[in-house]
Amino acid sequence: MKRIAFYTLGCKVNQADTASMEAIFRSHGYTVVGFNCEADIYVINTCVVTNTGQRKSRQMINRAVRRNPTAFVVVTGCYPQTAAEEVKTIPGVDLIIGNQDRADIVRLVEEAAAFQSVDTIDSVRKLSANTEFEELSAGDVSDKTRAFLKIQEGCNQFCTYCIIPFARGPLRSRSLTSIREEVKKLVASGYKEIVLIGIHLGCYGKEHDGKLTLFDAVEAALSVEGLQRLRLGSLESVEVEARLLNLMEKDKRLCRQLHLPLQAGCDTTLARMHRPYDTRRFTELLADIRKRIPDIAITTDIIAGFPGETEEQFEDLCSFVKEVQFDRLGCFAYSAEENTVAAKMDGQIEQEVKDKRAELVMQIQTGIMAQKQAEKVGQTVHVLCDGIDEENGLYLCRTTGDAPEVDGCVCVSSEEPLYPGQFYDVLVEDSDLYDLYGTVVK
Repeated sequence: MKRIAFYTLGCKVNQADTASMEAIFRSHGYTVVGFNCEADIYVINTCVVTNTGQRKSRQMINRAVRRNPTAFVVVTGCYPQTAAEEVKTIPGVDLIIGNQDRADIVRLVEEAAAFQSVDTIDSVRKLSANTEFEELSAGDVSDKTRAFLKIQEGCNQFCTYCIIPFARGPLRSRSLTSIREEVKKLVASGYKEIVLIGIHLGCYGKEHDGKLTLFDAVEAALSVEGLQRLRLGSLESVEVEARLLNLMEKDKRLCRQLHLPLQAGCDTTLARMHRPYDTRRFTELLADIRKRIPDIAITTDIIAGFPGETEEQFEDLCSFVKEVQFDRLGCFAYSAEENTVAAKMDGQIEQEVKDKRAELVMQIQTGIMAQKQAEKVGQTVHVLCDGIDEENGLYLCRTTGDAPEVDGCVCVSSEEPLYPGQFYDVLVEDSDLYDLYGTVVK
């Protein structure tokens, strides 16, 4: 049995793709080992969202080559999809695959390995309007707590700072039948929470002349008997349908948490970014969401120091953050991505200034979060146990409003053991900036 190791960089969609590829190799008799182990095959699933992601991708490729110079090295994902010729120049790379044909990866690897070419074999396929959605089954993990199911691929927004439309191609969506079948498999395998994810999740079904929307995908998933929690990945505020909010009001299984990327708090900057809204529309949409779902948690991303952002425009951003009161916020200094429109714009800002602006935004958000956290003390919350922090002896759990795999959870002390994948009611007794602390309600 050949040993294969994977390394994933970048977003949750990339991680879901890797989990699917791992499952495919296991089904063909391969043994999946850790990336730090010696393996016969290394697969690096890459990222190019920032220059840092591209640099880290190269570092991990080189690390695999150094670990076992005789191993077969496969590079897949966004890096070869956008820069195939560059990846082919990296010594030791045997095969490159883009963001398609991963369902056929075992055959591609075995044929390329048998060919024993001295040159890198290029299996990157151009992503066109005729490209179909990859029907990859969700990969399996051991804790059975939460599964991530990719239901959408590609983006057509073409924000000026982003290379993703070129890396991921046009919009493609998983069929409703496939969504139901995959959710059934995951529920039967014991998963308690399923997260629907995509590159541009809110555009689910849009390539079919608007006949399908994200609401239909959510409804299909919720139709599966036994599903206990369904969560949505990141989507644009303008894509949150009224009937989706109606469904969230009626069905408690649909998590009360939405990640709605803001990116900028100034209309001039939003226009330069080519975002599909202005601050007034964003504010109105959030007010409507919070009116319908008062207990919803809304999280966001912000880019500080976008080209041309003046001090006055940055002050507008800070004022907007104070006004909107997000539950969680991630602020990142702008990173110029090669071959994007924004990288060529006038008014590029020095790194020190960008970093300082990002820090100031997070200082504002820190005060907001501290107040929101303190308000939860005394409440009883329904949580899903993720596991235990052995060092502190606390069980780590998440409410319907706590996004997975980010800072912030409910830390529970209990004399009796709690079990990952099980639900509990917890009385919140204390809080800090990110976490709540409590005990199980008998």
